[in-house]
Amino acid sequence: MNTTEAIRKVRSPWATFTVCAIASYISTLDMSIVNVAFFEIHKSFPKDSASTISWVVTAYSILFGSLLVVSGRLADQAGRKKFFLVGTSFFLAGSLFCALASTMGLLIAGRAIQGIGGAMMTPASTGLLLGVFPAEKRGQVMAWTGSIGALGVASGPTLGAFFVSTFGWRSAFWINVPICLFVLVLAWRVTKESEKQKSSRPDISAAIIFTLAIASLVWGISRSEDLGWTDSSVLSLFGIALIFGLFVAYRSVNHPDPLLPGDLFKERTFTLANISTFLYGAAFSGNILNNVLFQRTIWQFSATKAGWFSVLSPITVAVTSMIVGRKMASIGYKRLMVTGPLIMSATVMGSILFLDVKPTPWFPFLPLMFVLGIGLGATFPALSASTVLRLPQNRFAVGGAINNTFRQVGAAVGVALVVTVQSQTEGIGGFRNGWKVAIAFALAAAAVSLFQPNRVKSA
Repeated sequence: MNTTEAIRKVRSPWATFTVCAIASYISTLDMSIVNVAFFEIHKSFPKDSASTISWVVTAYSILFGSLLVVSGRLADQAGRKKFFLVGTSFFLAGSLFCALASTMGLLIAGRAIQGIGGAMMTPASTGLLLGVFPAEKRGQVMAWTGSIGALGVASGPTLGAFFVSTFGWRSAFWINVPICLFVLVLAWRVTKESEKQKSSRPDISAAIIFTLAIASLVWGISRSEDLGWTDSSVLSLFGIALIFGLFVAYRSVNHPDPLLPGDLFKERTFTLANISTFLYGAAFSGNILNNVLFQRTIWQFSATKAGWFSVLSPITVAVTSMIVGRKMASIGYKRLMVTGPLIMSATVMGSILFLDVKPTPWFPFLPLMFVLGIGLGATFPALSASTVLRLPQNRFAVGGAINNTFRQVGAAVGVALVVTVQSQTEGIGGFRNGWKVAIAFALAAAAVSLFQPNRVKSA
């Protein structure tokens, strides 16, 4: 093979896909990898309440979700490759911050830095992908990237269990260091810088206010654990979230380059898919955390055993999502987006009915995780693809970023609600309440998807 052929091979679209797939995996992996470490983190910081420790999960989701859209715009202006490299460096720095944190405040701050890095990496990688694949391949590539992201979340408990039990909870963050270094080197070598787009400055102020709105909402939910839903400070936080949210909506209508472009939401498929993504993200993240804490608390599982009991789900997600990614159009997006959440509801109902019995290796948890993996693998690719499919190609990146925003914000809300309802009832009753929250969100996601068109055709 001569030098020219070698360079051409290195710069193939699939080399760029590899870089972006790894980035998608680690950015979503860090949403759930700390779930198994929740118990150990609490031991390291015994003076902090469960609602405070839950911010180790939600701080990442809030910053990641709320900054995705504005990061996509800035990536287009600064150059997607450069923005991707800077974002990966932020993610690396946040991981180091978490691994070395000596207080809960520093740990949460490190997670926030990770969230900022993830928000920079994700839309930049989407833009890099769209720049190297032909139009007829983009839907499939977007679906596969979404599947890899879902796999990252699903495999978090298993990988987290291995590292936590072997090396301690800080290793869940140390593992990001070599991966980020590898991604930086590979991205520098194989990705091509995009042309910088001249446009108006994105609405950074709205992005900051949006972050504060989501943080206020989640904080209000967390505070209700100790103070109750009618406490004046809780209601004040909800009021702040509402006011800030209305401000973002106003800016999105009146700003020349809005955070959430109103014209996109005129597309029915786009709007419904994002609402479903928010609801399904809340159900999914809340259910994962509830499962892990149930195993560690009620069943007294070690981190390793809890991780092995979760291993079947990510394997099933990977296989199912690859199959679904190829067959979505023939199966029907609406069918997948309705059936997937119903499968989750059924498995979570199984948790309520069966998981207070004495656990065995094969019943009831592993069969439930297998069925849940099928539902996850069917739903996330369909949601990701249907979000952008009806958009013009030059709006794919912002459409994908908005979809990720809805997923992350849903995850933050779901985790906060589950932790809150868990703490209000002692023992297994608290976990049943957590599963009921997940069921409610999943059923709502299925109900919203009923209004999707039967077939979704590209714009």
